[in-house]
Amino acid sequence: MSTTTTAPTGTAAPKPAPTGALNAARTLATATRVLRQLRHDPRTIAMLILIPCVMLFLLRYVFDGSPRTFDNIGASLLGIFPLITMFLVTSIATLRERTSGTLERLLAMPLGKADLIAGYALAFGALAIVQSALATGLAVWFLGLDVTGSPWLLLLVALLDALLGTALGLFVSAFASSEFQAVQFMPAVIFPQLLLCGLFTPRSNMHPALEAVSDVLPMSYAVDGMNEVLKHTDMTATFVRDALIVAGCALLVLCLGAATLRRRTA
Repeated sequence: MSTTTTAPTGTAAPKPAPTGALNAARTLATATRVLRQLRHDPRTIAMLILIPCVMLFLLRYVFDGSPRTFDNIGASLLGIFPLITMFLVTSIATLRERTSGTLERLLAMPLGKADLIAGYALAFGALAIVQSALATGLAVWFLGLDVTGSPWLLLLVALLDALLGTALGLFVSAFASSEFQAVQFMPAVIFPQLLLCGLFTPRSNMHPALEAVSDVLPMSYAVDGMNEVLKHTDMTATFVRDALIVAGCALLVLCLGAATLRRRTA
């Protein structure tokens, strides 16, 4: 004789959300939770918001006797500084949640990987907007950065760079087991791009092998985009290409970051 067992009403376990399903409410709830946690960490907020501004301020007066030098490299660094700071903060903050088991508990709930990674990107993206706006305003209207194009285009590239740094930080946190290891990824991920992006010398002057490598690094297109704003009054096709490449790389790395999320942590 067969029997049929029915679960008591109201006790059914929640079904995990599909990995690829993106729910706006769950994404917003995740972003709100991350921002609420960051609100209680003033040192992290200070690093995110103030460090790029302080670096630009120091750079301006390092080249006090040669303002054209500041004009030539200031725009590029306006995009590089947010990328570096967002990379550091995001990688460490995400690693803490991985090692503490928070991500495992969240993924056991009806929360898809896409919701989780989009929530983190949204939270840090909101901070990136503030960071990029302050740094751009400081450089253009206080430090006298002379740009031919619109400052709003500078802000756009700076924001895309910050989002790329966020995506890279989310991704590399999967391969670190401590905060020290997360910081160690900076020389591997950021420094080669910094050397090959065209900041120190035009990429066309590099050895052909290094120029070929620089052609596939997203920071190269961030610097190229900033230089387009520096030299042209209107939005050029090259600028649009550079901005789309940086945005596409950020989206690709976010997808890779979502793929590294596991429902069980080591």
